Amino acid sequence: MAHIKKTANMEIQRKNFTDIFQLFLQNERLTKQNIVNTLHLSLPTVTQNINALCQQGLLCEAGTQGNTGGRRAMTYSFAADARIAIGVDITRNHVAIVAVDLRGSVFYKERVRKKFERTDAYYRYLGDMVQHCIAQLQCPKDRILGVGIGVPGLVTADNQTVFYGEILQFTGETCANMSRYIPYPTALLNDANAAGFAETWINRDIKTAFYLMLSNNIGGAVIIDGAPYSGYHHHSGEVGHLCIERNGRQCYCGQRGCVDRYLAATELSDLTDGRIADFFALLEKKDPRALSCWDTYLDDLALTNHNVHMLFDCPIILGGYVGEFIAPYMDEIRRRTAALDPFESTVDYLHACHYRTEAIAAGSALHFIVKFLETV
Repeated sequence: MAHIKKTANMEIQRKNFTDIFQLFLQNERLTKQNIVNTLHLSLPTVTQNINALCQQGLLCEAGTQGNTGGRRAMTYSFAADARIAIGVDITRNHVAIVAVDLRGSVFYKERVRKKFERTDAYYRYLGDMVQHCIAQLQCPKDRILGVGIGVPGLVTADNQTVFYGEILQFTGETCANMSRYIPYPTALLNDANAAGFAETWINRDIKTAFYLMLSNNIGGAVIIDGAPYSGYHHHSGEVGHLCIERNGRQCYCGQRGCVDRYLAATELSDLTDGRIADFFALLEKKDPRALSCWDTYLDDLALTNHNVHMLFDCPIILGGYVGEFIAPYMDEIRRRTAALDPFESTVDYLHACHYRTEAIAAGSALHFIVKFLETV
């Protein structure tokens, strides 16, 4: 009986500790009395837990507040940089790296042109990039939670093996091999799932959504209650291989008419020698070729948005390389999508992305941030 009571008390203590920590995640600064009033805990309990969080380096004093006539109360804030995680985004021709704090804020980023090769030299380069990032941040090793690597391929549930990697021709590649020069815990993540997770994690108002990645290849992610839904065979969200034109353009997958062949960023950037920013610069100048290309692209995007919405009936977040520039055009995208909808005249479910081109790397880093926060 005494053992059961002790276990119950420990569970209560653990819940109090977690609840207080989560409250700090949602607020910039709090006093002890703020916590007492919000969570209905006793002042000694709050004080004990705040002291424990301060000792772990997760909270810090943030000045005082109160009326000048009485004793000013000390405020505390969440030490977001108490732990950090590194995220890497690998594509055919580039590598991007970010550092993310416990709030999900990107405070370091670098992107370099580097052609993917399944070689020891390439993986050594990845390790050097990670070490350079950490050296630039002057971050103690014990604050590094891990390194997430976002890849354009389907990844096993344990985040250790690529079981479909046609884009980079690296099916069967393992996390252990790719991270051989990275001296931290590592995980592989599907690029679209990582990006979609990042977008919903940072937006507290959207927890269920479809993320449409408009990059050099098209990907998608189904996020349900804040977690990626991979499906029975880990194919969920692969909207790039939905057919929007029967017997249409040839796709790299072997089929015809796939979304990937109509909405890939290269459909736009091929007009400007592969530079997507230059395409949107032309578009702003009303260049006739850019306008014609964009008009066709928007029609295909509206059709894809409509098809996804008919299936999932949830917010759709537009991201990827095109997503970085898409915000000024959202009204037109909503108008064209609404014209296809038999049920709704407005489409307020369409959103521009938050993280832009850092989404994949940020989401890959957040894999380790979330794992840490779940243990606090």
